[in-house]
Amino acid sequence: MSLHRNDERIPVAVLGATGSVGQRFIQLLADHPWFRVAELVASERSAGRRYGEIAPWRLSADLPEAAADLPVLDFDADLQSPLVFSALPGEVAGEIEERMARQGRALFSNSSAHRMDPDVPLLLAEVNPDHARAIEVQRANRDWSGFIVANSNCSAMHLVLALKPLQDAFGLEAVSVVTMQAVSGAGYPGVPSLDMIDNVVPFIPTEEEKMTEETQKILGRFDGAFTPADLVMTAQCNRVPVRDGHTECVSVRLGSSPAVEEVAAALANFTARPQEMELPSAPARPIVVRTEPNRPQPVLDRDTERGMASVVGRLRICPLLGYKFVVLGHNTVRGAAGASVLNAELLHAEGMLPL
Repeated sequence: MSLHRNDERIPVAVLGATGSVGQRFIQLLADHPWFRVAELVASERSAGRRYGEIAPWRLSADLPEAAADLPVLDFDADLQSPLVFSALPGEVAGEIEERMARQGRALFSNSSAHRMDPDVPLLLAEVNPDHARAIEVQRANRDWSGFIVANSNCSAMHLVLALKPLQDAFGLEAVSVVTMQAVSGAGYPGVPSLDMIDNVVPFIPTEEEKMTEETQKILGRFDGAFTPADLVMTAQCNRVPVRDGHTECVSVRLGSSPAVEEVAAALANFTARPQEMELPSAPARPIVVRTEPNRPQPVLDRDTERGMASVVGRLRICPLLGYKFVVLGHNTVRGAAGASVLNAELLHAEGMLPL
């Protein structure tokens, strides 16, 4: 299949295109100024048919017509897109993503398969763009012409975004977080309804470990190798009957003792390279601070900045660690597909894509 057409945007492929995060990729890329969806990849049971015929579209916006007309390819297909977004489940992603990188493609992964690899950047565009330097180590280690860049899981994503300005301004010594995570974080069909209605499930497999390890990697240093942040952290993760939007109750011990107003200002005024470069998917305000006593709430706040911001509220003194607040963010937009798209925009703007 030829990808040539009268369109100067970079052709991209989406792996796992029929799943929840795959659909979110397609939605976010539908009118993207730099990238266009050219290839959709799914399991062999979907391959060979038009995407619009087989995809059970579950997002509120209509399925983009251009994507609906594309044929679905299987995982063994010889792709031509130089840029690939992966929404594959972690248990099947590893070898497929590595094959894409060996073939010279820039692979941006939302899966867990390579997040903690010692030469794969776990990138959050506003927080650790310098970790992209690990790509050269990765290529040298593995003799690849392409590369893999991962983003964190959805619960760590919004936590880390809120922690970064505190780490920079005051130092960060300890974090305690209790999550209330939306059912869409489990994919589709996710948690059975009879397990969720009138209920809270106080266990999400491997989630607490991911939150701790991924947070420490993202907030750590890269100097030829990754050094995790020197940060004491504990996490308790719960699934709650909310469709979209993870809510997290956070307590932090900082390296100094600023006034609460200073902490609020550090959060509200935070911007970074995606905002400076005016990247297409970058939120103008990566952190939005609410002062109402009952915010943030998933229904009211998850779509802030097109779902790409973390919303912080209830900032106050914590008698145990020093400060506490609530952070909320959209788990399938910024917490998943949107983060990968923003990572790709950053590396494209920096001239780091192998095009």
